[in-house]
Amino acid sequence: MGFWRGLAMRELRPGWALSRVGDLFDMQLGKMLSKEATAGPAQREYLTNKNVQWNRIGFEELNHMSFSGSERVKFRLLRGDLLVTEGGEVGRTAIWEEQRQECYFQKSLHRLRSRGGIDPRYMLHYMNYAARWKLFDDAVGQTSIAHLPQDKFAEHLVAHPVSLREQRRIVEVIEAVSAQEQAIEASIAKMRSVRQGALLASMSSVVEAEPLAGWARVPLKDVVPTAEYGISEALNQDPRGVPVLRMNNLQDGRPELSELRYSPVPVPNRLRLQYGDVLFNRTNSIDHIGKSAMWRDEIPEATFASYLVRINSDRTRLIPEYLVEWLMHPLIRQRVRAISTVAVQQVNVNPTRLREMDIDLPVEVAEQRRIIDSLNSCDGQIANEEAELAKLQALKLGLVDDLLAGRV
Repeated sequence: MGFWRGLAMRELRPGWALSRVGDLFDMQLGKMLSKEATAGPAQREYLTNKNVQWNRIGFEELNHMSFSGSERVKFRLLRGDLLVTEGGEVGRTAIWEEQRQECYFQKSLHRLRSRGGIDPRYMLHYMNYAARWKLFDDAVGQTSIAHLPQDKFAEHLVAHPVSLREQRRIVEVIEAVSAQEQAIEASIAKMRSVRQGALLASMSSVVEAEPLAGWARVPLKDVVPTAEYGISEALNQDPRGVPVLRMNNLQDGRPELSELRYSPVPVPNRLRLQYGDVLFNRTNSIDHIGKSAMWRDEIPEATFASYLVRINSDRTRLIPEYLVEWLMHPLIRQRVRAISTVAVQQVNVNPTRLREMDIDLPVEVAEQRRIIDSLNSCDGQIANEEAELAKLQALKLGLVDDLLAGRV
């Protein structure tokens, strides 16, 4: 609230006001869950914190409880109602658009019903802006999890144009940019699907009973002579140490370096990554087993943790780029999971067993290269789209900030 008081002292733009949430909306917390409600009559679907995401309501796991006649009036959602999470990620907001004919809500949610002075979609975008700038932090209570009490939420000050028409113009601009964002995201998803289709088509020998003409099927150990574990040192966040790749640093066949950890002790030269090294994730949850990436000298030096394995190929017969793509083939991922063993809350793949698997590969290295070049072409288009998306998202954040703070 101090943020908006400071803004008020600098004077809002003409036609703008600072209003309490409690003055703009009828506010209602949902019904408290109880044994009686769970077992009682007149069971109805209701939403909880987990169903409300940013600008989206998920209906995958709806629960039921009993609502009396008066409670159905009090807690029934109407078109335009805003649902705001009271705990967890405080302030996460979605709008009810009558996605179901009838639905209710639990006490973990605030329901905001406009009194006519503010457009619900304006408030929807404002909530995202306020959460991003942590404008609720002064009002958030802290028990076992953060929560936003109704009385403090009601006192929160919202900057808004007095005119509903002006509010709706702001919403139109924000949502026009959001539509562009969604179009680029859909294009990226389509390109990823095209790439996956190209991968499956180019490696069709993998699913055949016998290798295709010009292809070989050999034990992986014939073309991958060694498998080497990484370091077991305790890691920290001090960048003066040697960067260490971990499981979360392997994404879509490439290193992802945003959350590196570091070794505080020297690392033997033989364990330093070299261009073309292939890393394989040998242990974790079943979903992460088999994640792979090729090192391309993304940074001057790095090593890898012991739950990764370096499996470098004989490059006269198998290029490392092809090895990574083969490891990421959906059927190969299934086969890797099939040879994994279950430990406490995780699974593990023995590198020896991995190297006993058969690999299908073009006999000619030039054909392997042709396959990789076609996949790289898809990757280049995806990278261009992702760069455009990043630019648009940065533009959108600045635009939203200017619009909702009344600077534009």
